[in-house]
Amino acid sequence: MRRAIKVKGYELVNVLGIETSCDDTAAAVITDGTIIKSNVVASQSDMHKKYGGIIPEIASREHFTALIPVVNEALEQASMTYKNIDAIAVTNGPGLAGSLLIGVNSAKGLSMSWEKPLIGINHLEGHIYSAWLEDLEPDHKAGFPIVCLIASGGHTDLVLMTDHLEYQLIGRTRDDAAGEAFDKAARVLGLGFPGGPEIQKMSEEAKEEILPLPRPEIKESLDFSFSGLKTALVRRAESEGFYPILESNGPSHYQTTEYSFAFQEAVVDCLIRNTKKAVLENNARAVILGGGVAANSRLRKRMNEIMDVPVFTPRPGLCTDNGAMIGAAAFFNLQNGLPSELDMDAVPNLRIGLT
Repeated sequence: MRRAIKVKGYELVNVLGIETSCDDTAAAVITDGTIIKSNVVASQSDMHKKYGGIIPEIASREHFTALIPVVNEALEQASMTYKNIDAIAVTNGPGLAGSLLIGVNSAKGLSMSWEKPLIGINHLEGHIYSAWLEDLEPDHKAGFPIVCLIASGGHTDLVLMTDHLEYQLIGRTRDDAAGEAFDKAARVLGLGFPGGPEIQKMSEEAKEEILPLPRPEIKESLDFSFSGLKTALVRRAESEGFYPILESNGPSHYQTTEYSFAFQEAVVDCLIRNTKKAVLENNARAVILGGGVAANSRLRKRMNEIMDVPVFTPRPGLCTDNGAMIGAAAFFNLQNGLPSELDMDAVPNLRIGLT
């Protein structure tokens, strides 16, 4: 459904979205907030894999060299030039300070050079609005309020969305984010980085024969905690003699697959448990599942099975960091006017839904 933005008789439709909050350099052209004309992502995962995690200085240097080529490719794939772009949107937080600065300053340069309005977008809000891409449109198909679970390497938040651009933070992790927990578990099991996809792959071969791992719960709260789950995995690995991993030892294939499944099940159960509680406590009409962990097939399947309300989940490629979600979020923000935020700054600890 077309939602053209009218500002002083001007119809705004094409937004260039730029995302550099972590280790993916991304740009996309989005029309009317839902139509993806292009979506280009340059991943650094192979570069960081040998370190077992993201090195912020390397990430920012790679953004510096990759961003303009990625923007040019996004325009080319959309069969557009800068003249067809009506506004530029860029992630200004939260994220790694150096990575954010590359995106924000580059977007400012493009805004001044192309004489286009510029708007800063909260990365978490981008993950929420990825559910409006490709005509998912939960506002029309379900309505507000909506419980949004944003689960990624850096965040695990429950946000109550009462209307467009209106949020309340109702739950968050008190220690590790879900994606971070997967990364740490993968290291214990001798798997690669990022940990989530590796654990999902190995868990598919499990026979489900070992005792389950605990499901940490903070009583009378919707907050999450995953550090105890990680510790439980470490203690089990130590007791079975395959951690710390040395040249003379390491988990067997059986241990890797079984513990991958057990750990994934525990994380998925915790995420679904708190999300369902949030839906019931707030009489929510739908759930939005976003963030990199939302690409996990087990989470997607079980969330749909257990929830009594519709679950809106973008396809996996739109769950991980991308410019399309930034362009989609910008569309709804820009309906309030055409700002020119050339004085914006990167805000690494930017939150959402806090009063």
